[in-house]
Amino acid sequence: MAATQRIAVGAMVAAACAASLAGCSTGSDGTKEGASGPQQGAPAPGSVFRPIGDGSTAYTGSQPNLSSPERLKPGQKPPQFVVFSWDGAGEDSQKLFSHFRKVAKENNATMTYFLSGVYMLPEEKRDLYKPPQHSPGRSDIGFNDEQGIADTLEQVRQAWLEGNEIGTHFNGHFCGPDGGVGTWSVDEWKSEIAQAKKFVKSWKSNAGLKADPLPFDYDKELIGGRTPCLEGQKNFMKAARELGFRYDSSGVDDQVWPEKKRGLWDLSMQLVPFPGHTYEQLTMDYNFMVNQSGTETQGDPDMFDYWGDQMRDGLLKGFYRAYDGNRAPLIIGNHFESWNGGTYMRAVEDVVKEVCGKPDVRCVSFRQLADWLDAQDPRVLAKLRTLNVGEAPRQGWASFLSGRPAPAPRGVPGAPADKA
Repeated sequence: MAATQRIAVGAMVAAACAASLAGCSTGSDGTKEGASGPQQGAPAPGSVFRPIGDGSTAYTGSQPNLSSPERLKPGQKPPQFVVFSWDGAGEDSQKLFSHFRKVAKENNATMTYFLSGVYMLPEEKRDLYKPPQHSPGRSDIGFNDEQGIADTLEQVRQAWLEGNEIGTHFNGHFCGPDGGVGTWSVDEWKSEIAQAKKFVKSWKSNAGLKADPLPFDYDKELIGGRTPCLEGQKNFMKAARELGFRYDSSGVDDQVWPEKKRGLWDLSMQLVPFPGHTYEQLTMDYNFMVNQSGTETQGDPDMFDYWGDQMRDGLLKGFYRAYDGNRAPLIIGNHFESWNGGTYMRAVEDVVKEVCGKPDVRCVSFRQLADWLDAQDPRVLAKLRTLNVGEAPRQGWASFLSGRPAPAPRGVPGAPADKA
């Protein structure tokens, strides 16, 4: 049965998406060969500093705390990649952005933070946002205040310096048939993307804050995102490809090896076992919540621990199914929210702590995963995609991937260095 037919009641959550800071979507230690994980101790940028625009951002050189991807050697077992990602990432009074930065560092992980552009725009300047099919100044997740912008800026700055990725969750988070992102044209998506980038690149002018610039060129840093409510993927991908994006995480898929669609890596959300149910669940906190307490974000307190355990155990079942099986990357999506007493935040943290230190496991950002995928022989990736969910090669990995891969083309990550 097709993946999208097995979401059960989770398919209905888009219409109930809560308007909150985080927005919502429905739907061995160390670095080793074949890995694209963080390299601790790399120097921070500083030898280069070139302000951009009004000084809200600046080019400071290559991102620190990253390692170069390596091609799999013949017969080498693939690493198990796990991506923890956050929709509408921002720092508010819950301090969850700063908390999970700490969790990531303590567990040798990097993550992807999908920043919403309107979190860089103060309420009094809301009319600068001109959303497609809506009046200027409209946003289903609101805007921000000076303190919220300053706090989010600090978290984004430190996250990037630690090797994490800053992606985008766009701006106003419009869902449904009445002007929602699923109804937008390619040109409307281009406008939304341009505005999301502009608000990040002009927070000094818009908010009047005197703070250090973000240490990256967002036009080059931004290579992927996840659409609100997982809607509008087709036209978004067309726009994103033309704008130089490299991946999208707005779809729903099984736990199989990714492939490129419309020129982008399709790093979709995935379906994993849902303990106590016969159907599978999307790897996102919001979907677990809706299938537990409905649209009530604070349900029965007596169920909080059980619901969190249910999400944790479902994600872990999905992890071990891949880790002991086809080694397909596990894609997990979340929000900085305290739904049902914060039980989903506890569940995600438990998963990070259990899986990220295991041998051959690489907890990485989407950027790092895309870099690794680009470094591989396409024939090897094609063979990996022949493995079904949870299916390990019957003859063993050494035999399954024994063929000698072709050399990477010049300029592709993992290509041999030019001889002097």
